[in-house]
Order: sequence, then structure tokens, then C-alpha cells
Amino acid sequence: MKGNRVAVAVLAVVVLVGGGAVPAQAGGGRDGTLRKAAPHGLRIGTAVAGGGHHLEQEYPDPFTADRPYRRVLAREFSSASPENQMKWEFIHPGRYEYRFGPADAIVRFARENGQAVRGHTLLWHSQNPAWLTEGTFSKAELRAILKDHIMTVAGRYRGKIHQWDVANEIFDDTGAYRQENIFIRELGPGIVADAFRWAHRADPHAQLFLNDYGVDWPGAKVDAYEALARQLLADGVPLHGFASQAHLSMRYPAPDQLRTVLQRFDDLGLHTAITELDVRMDLPEGGVPTPEQLATQATYYTTALDACLAVDGCNSFTIWGFTDKYSWVPHFFPAEGAATVMWDDFRRKPAYYALRDTLAAA
Repeated sequence: MKGNRVAVAVLAVVVLVGGGAVPAQAGGGRDGTLRKAAPHGLRIGTAVAGGGHHLEQEYPDPFTADRPYRRVLAREFSSASPENQMKWEFIHPGRYEYRFGPADAIVRFARENGQAVRGHTLLWHSQNPAWLTEGTFSKAELRAILKDHIMTVAGRYRGKIHQWDVANEIFDDTGAYRQENIFIRELGPGIVADAFRWAHRADPHAQLFLNDYGVDWPGAKVDAYEALARQLLADGVPLHGFASQAHLSMRYPAPDQLRTVLQRFDDLGLHTAITELDVRMDLPEGGVPTPEQLATQATYYTTALDACLAVDGCNSFTIWGFTDKYSWVPHFFPAEGAATVMWDDFRRKPAYYALRDTLAAA
């Protein structure tokens, strides 16, 4: 059944027309959307472009300035994740300064369009402000800074956030705690449990997640997360879910063991989620993917979706942006691109139709 769904979605693939690809009509008609096709109980989400690398581009803030972008965002998705607008360096630029406007606008937009919001992220080693990483603080001060940040940010959106990525990328590929994380390095790994407790106190309605990349296959990192999850649950820490970011590259195989990974955490009684899915590829000369590349990309997307659909507790499936126009990939992986399900002008790629048909079949 799984193979048949993928084949239906990608067989009608594409014809190349003057620097772009025009997908042929797939099942469900052109008026269908991802959120309408999704089975009950599964949120279909996207990152909302803004902040971070977008500030360095020539275009204005995508969410604020691009009306067609907002229309697609509202129409296609039932969940929204601020891409950078809730990360530390953006939302907390000074020790006693918070910048809530952009995140407030996303939360308001989501509520107006019947969308859930995934909060991202409260404890991370990256994209932290210089005042934090270059400051001189005692352990007590660092602990107070983290607590204040979590209580302030999660508390501001109390009752408005579906899921929070509380602890993000806390292990390296060997399963060791990342020493780049200032709070873990200076305060010890026990601070992770405190972060969950503070987030739950600030917003007892939100589902609280561990979130990381490179957990699409069994390995040392997955083992470390499972051990941590078991310990947190045994200690009564309010942990509710585990998520795979699923930033994928066609340089590597499709994540055909992702279902097994998610099931391990489902067996612990946790929710699971795909939170940041995209599929980048090496582009041929000229920058236009071949029909074969687009068909392969579609199978990667549906492999991840099939994994989520096969696990009872997987309740959220999020792609990390829906248009190449604002994708983070070319800025961090210059040799790769075309990672999303739509072209710059929001025309749909085969991967879009593959996702939609798989959702409809579910």
C-alpha cells in the first residue's frame, strides 16, 4: 500500500518549462490542500519564514511583507512554527529586553486561521545572543536567566501553543551532551529536567518535546534520547514528546527506519512528531532539478510521512518551509537546494502532491 501511494503521487511527475517545473495534476484535484487531506488528529505544519538568515537577505520580512506567501500559509497548513522568531537571539536580544512583536503576529495569524502553533525553542546551543554567550555569569545567575527566559516566553503564550520544543539538539552524534550548550556545560545535564518543569509551570496546556536532527535511524543519539526520556519520566518530569527534525539530503538514503525510531518513544507513552522536514539535493548546472531528482525527493518526503502515519502517537508533521524562495538550505548548504515542496512562485512540486495523496489515502 505504501509503495502504491508513493507511485501514484510521483508517476505524473513533471515537465520542465523555461527554468521551472510544472507538475501535472495528481489525485484529489488542484483545489485540494494538505490540511484538508490530513486525517483527523494529525496537524500539518510549516515553518513561518522570518528572522535568522532572512534578515541578511535583500527581501523584506517574508511573513510581514509577502501577502501571497501568507495566503498559501493559511490555506495549506493547520500548524505554524516560527522559524527563528522565538529563538533566543531574536526574541531575547538583551538581558532585560524581549522582542515579542513578530512572534505575537504569527500566533495571532494562526489563531485567526484555525492553526496550532509549535513553539521553537527554549533551550538550544545555537542562535543565542552575544550578551549570553560572551557574558560572565555565576552558575546561579545562569540558572536564573534560563528560568526567566522560559517563564517569560512560554508564559506569554500560555494556552496558545500546541507544542514546545523545550530541549533542542542537546546530544551530539555520539550521544554525549553538547558542551556548546552554555547551560548544560555550566550547570550540568540536570538543567534539562528543570527546563521542562519551568515550561510546564509557565504553560501547563502545552505538549513539551525533545527535538533533534540525525535521529532518523537507530544509533547512539537515539539511544541517548531514549535513556533520557526514560529517566525524565521516572523522575516525574513533564515530558510529553520526542521529535525528529528530519532535515534530509538526497546524498544519503531515505529514512526507512524512522518509523522504528518513533515507535520506541511511542512505546514509552510519548507523543512523536516530525518537526522540520525538508529534502535538499545537489542541483545540476543551471540550478533546475531533473524530473528524476524531483521524483526521488517525493519518495523521501512520503517515507517520512509514512513513518509518522504508522505510529499511533505521531500527531504533528511539519515541513521546514514550503517554498524555495525562503528556504534556509542554500544559505547553509551552498551546493544543495530545491529542498521544499513548492517553487519560488508557489507552484507545487511532485513532493507536494505525494504528501497530499498519502494524507488522503490515510
